[in-house]
Amino acid sequence: MNIVRDVLKPIGKGLKITMRHFLEPKDTVSYPEQRKEQFARTRWKHVLLRYENGLERCIGCSLCAGACPVRCIYVEAADNTDTERYSPGERYAKRYEINLLRCIYCGYCQDACPTGAIVLRKNFELADYKREDFIYTKEMLLEEYPGQSEEPFKSKVGGVYVNG
Repeated sequence: MNIVRDVLKPIGKGLKITMRHFLEPKDTVSYPEQRKEQFARTRWKHVLLRYENGLERCIGCSLCAGACPVRCIYVEAADNTDTERYSPGERYAKRYEINLLRCIYCGYCQDACPTGAIVLRKNFELADYKREDFIYTKEMLLEEYPGQSEEPFKSKVGGVYVNG
């Protein structure tokens, strides 16, 4: 075993890379007052969209659950009636849940949805304290009004909403 070739040269290369990164200028951001621009294809928070007339886009087809590689989505469908109409189709999602602790944010659910009901937005502030709070229900995911998820993200910081 050649100690110089097998030990000292690899250590020297590693230290050289470390020193090069150590001497580069740092890009520090005072979060949450300032935010770095995210990449164009960033995918984080799931949102269930509505049509312009207020009806839900989700028709309860469960294609998103079938496309999910970690099986973190559960969809229970029910039939629409003339008196209670939630979506324009024959069915709607009576129960829609996503376990965000299992989700890998791959976007396959968004790609599989035929109506474009589920989308992943750039809101990355998903931290919580209890495991139960990471199971997002339909009520938590559904937009309150059409186009709400397209608005700039607002986070609650010290009781004041800050645009991001």
